[in-house]
Amino acid sequence: MYKYFPHTSADLQSMLAKVGVDEIDDIFADIPEKLRFRRDYQLPSEMSELEVRQLFEQLGAQNKQLICFAGAGVYDHYTPAVIPSLLSRSEFLTSYTPYQAEISQGTLHYIFEYQSMMAELTGMDISNASMYDGTTATAEAVMMAVAAGKKQHTVLVSETVDPKTVEVVKTYAHFHGIEIKMIPQSENVTHKERMTQMLGENDVAAVVVQQPNYFGIVEDYSGFAEMVHEKKALFVMNSIIADLAVLKTPGEWGADIAVGDAQSLGIPMQFGGPYVGYMCCTEKLIRKMPGRIVGKTLDNRGQRAFVLTLQAREQHIRRQKATSNICSNQSLMALWVTVYLSLMGKQGLREAAELSYAGAHYLCEHLVATGRFSLLCNQPFFNEFVVRYDGDVDALQRRFVENGIFGGVKVADNQIMFAVTEKRTKEEIDKLVSLIGA
Repeated sequence: MYKYFPHTSADLQSMLAKVGVDEIDDIFADIPEKLRFRRDYQLPSEMSELEVRQLFEQLGAQNKQLICFAGAGVYDHYTPAVIPSLLSRSEFLTSYTPYQAEISQGTLHYIFEYQSMMAELTGMDISNASMYDGTTATAEAVMMAVAAGKKQHTVLVSETVDPKTVEVVKTYAHFHGIEIKMIPQSENVTHKERMTQMLGENDVAAVVVQQPNYFGIVEDYSGFAEMVHEKKALFVMNSIIADLAVLKTPGEWGADIAVGDAQSLGIPMQFGGPYVGYMCCTEKLIRKMPGRIVGKTLDNRGQRAFVLTLQAREQHIRRQKATSNICSNQSLMALWVTVYLSLMGKQGLREAAELSYAGAHYLCEHLVATGRFSLLCNQPFFNEFVVRYDGDVDALQRRFVENGIFGGVKVADNQIMFAVTEKRTKEEIDKLVSLIGA
């Protein structure tokens, strides 16, 4: 009844006696003394609600708000103000997986809508009820492909896939006996001829690519799916999903599994998370897909109802045979994405993508025009691009920060990657370029 009240001294003594120790410190005896915190916490004394609010406003004011031109997998997109309000509604805000359909209709309904929207955006048959993030979703796709192939334990991953994703894939693969081999890149795109050669040399379960790739380039994957399928392997495509509002979908490229992060669908950057991963696939792979799938049906009164239609029972009963042991995802961020997509609609998504594209190309042209930058390679890009800089990249980035701009991601000693979203104005872009000349 009073779950937030502290324990009394009598309570503490009773608990210590129960576990057979005299003092609380005895419970932590296994922790070396040099690792234990022995100072007072730097916490203020008690405060009123008003004082607490004022304190946190003061602390928040110490943060420096920067205009963001950085991307590399996380993007500063617009978030409609209504989303946080809708997410707090009681029928949506739940702490665990909706096992009991009769009391979880709100949660099951939005998951069903989420799945429908993800499947449409990716051009795939099936979507699960969200993953933790884009990197782990890609790793899960690799394990899923190996499970589907049964005898193949080699996966080819393009060097143009985000290095953060590659590291997570390699970590998963190491503990599942999967060999990861990297397909070389040429001019910052996947080397098609080398991939063909590697398919012939190895017993391959899957090929993993990214669209747009890590360098922001929109790759031409014509013929990739046919070559991969000829070797009885699966074609896995990781995509920045907001860009699929205008780009060719993984389904249109012939992908078997589409994965990635849905952060670009209105989720704030918020220091790296929480985000939400998506996974979609062809219908024939549905029983290899990790997680859950929500379906729509009719109850005994003929009314619409939502239920957990499919989940891999091996995750719970025969864990050693499971493709994956991801089985619980509260999916609050999937709800965020669902509300965002509902508010934006197809036209809104397309307009945001087109504004991002136009802004990025405007910035690129004006950077090159300064004479200090050159485009890394002559390849089509979307809203992100890499340029060479003929000066000190670290000094340039410090100058940006001093003037209120988070100016790109350093990808090499003389290379910097810029990203532009629909939030960036012409005035902001012009300000960044003016700092180069100065």
